[in-house]
Amino acid sequence: MITAVDHVQLAAPPDCEDRLRAYYVGVLGMTEIPKPPALAARGGCWFRAGAVQLHLGMEPDFRPARKAHPGLRITDIDSYAARLTAHGATVTWDDDLPGHRRFYSYDPVGNRLEFLEPL
Repeated sequence: MITAVDHVQLAAPPDCEDRLRAYYVGVLGMTEIPKPPALAARGGCWFRAGAVQLHLGMEPDFRPARKAHPGLRITDIDSYAARLTAHGATVTWDDDLPGHRRFYSYDPVGNRLEFLEPL
């Protein structure tokens, strides 16, 4: 029986870990968590915010997904959008989900991220 989502895996091009760290830690405010040694040898990095984990793995022929994305629930969405904008990230608001305020943005390698807050 499925009880929860453990993590979401996103792909990234090889050798971009420093850019990912700068964004996921410095901009989004997540914490980097260590990968097990056997997995660390493959490159990539893992991040956590509360119970949410995002794992970014290296993919040699990386192309960002055009539609697939994690939906990240946040609080104080206006302040969070301002934080991303202040760091140079594009914020695109979307009003199509009833009962929520939400926007989309992209990490430095082009992965689409959705940020939403229930009304």
